[in-house]
Amino acid sequence: MAQRQARQRNRPGGGGAAMAGIALICLAVAGLGSLAFFYFSVRGTPKLDAVSLCPVSGPQGITVVLVDTSDDLPEIAQRQVLGILDDQITGLPPYYKLDIRVLDVPGGRSRSLFAKCNPGDGNGLSEWTSNPRLARMRWIESFRTPALEAVKHSVVTAQATSSPIMGALQDIAVDEFSSSAAQQVPKNLIIVSDMLENTRDYNQYQTPTDLSYQRFRQSQAYLKYRTDLHGARVTIEYVQRILPKAIDTVRHIEFWKQWITDNRGTFEIARRLQGAG
Repeated sequence: MAQRQARQRNRPGGGGAAMAGIALICLAVAGLGSLAFFYFSVRGTPKLDAVSLCPVSGPQGITVVLVDTSDDLPEIAQRQVLGILDDQITGLPPYYKLDIRVLDVPGGRSRSLFAKCNPGDGNGLSEWTSNPRLARMRWIESFRTPALEAVKHSVVTAQATSSPIMGALQDIAVDEFSSSAAQQVPKNLIIVSDMLENTRDYNQYQTPTDLSYQRFRQSQAYLKYRTDLHGARVTIEYVQRILPKAIDTVRHIEFWKQWITDNRGTFEIARRLQGAG
């Protein structure tokens, strides 16, 4: 009996079959893992609109930059603004939309110079499921280069008789933040301006010493430019002006902080640009 059991234990092929079975299981698991990786890699790359480069379902985030061109920017401030805008271009996450705008003074609104999504620059894409080189070329030719051209045009300023900042912000809110898809994604608004609202309905340029929000609420501009920013996070890149009547810049920023909050935005920060003009 003992000899029979020993022969059974020593019978060739038993251990090899078990190892082969384990190897097949490992190969199957590895194959399933590769299929899963392929599936989620392809699924994670949305179909893009050929013109806007945004996902057909809508951008996954929105950044709008408004440059106030109603007065000349100091030369040092222009250089800062170019750096800020370049950072926005190169740092924009894939499938986020960048809209670079300037004031449309005659229309009392804003005008878009560039509005496209970042289609991704190919960084981190798999050679198996994508074409990183093609993605990089598309990013340069369709996004980065035209965005940089828009940046150059955005800092070209000229003297204007009015400065409809509120009208421009209302315009942006309607165009970019109001759709149901836009309300579900992160929204950022960067304003490069001296923030001196100057229209017939409300004027901060002629009366810079009276920056009370109460005076604004009593003006026609309060209801005319009532805006829903839909929770957009707002940053002000503040241009300092030398005026005949000095302006209290701290109170001025406080006014705009209140205006942003009153219009359902989130005030992030105000930073003074260098130089004054």
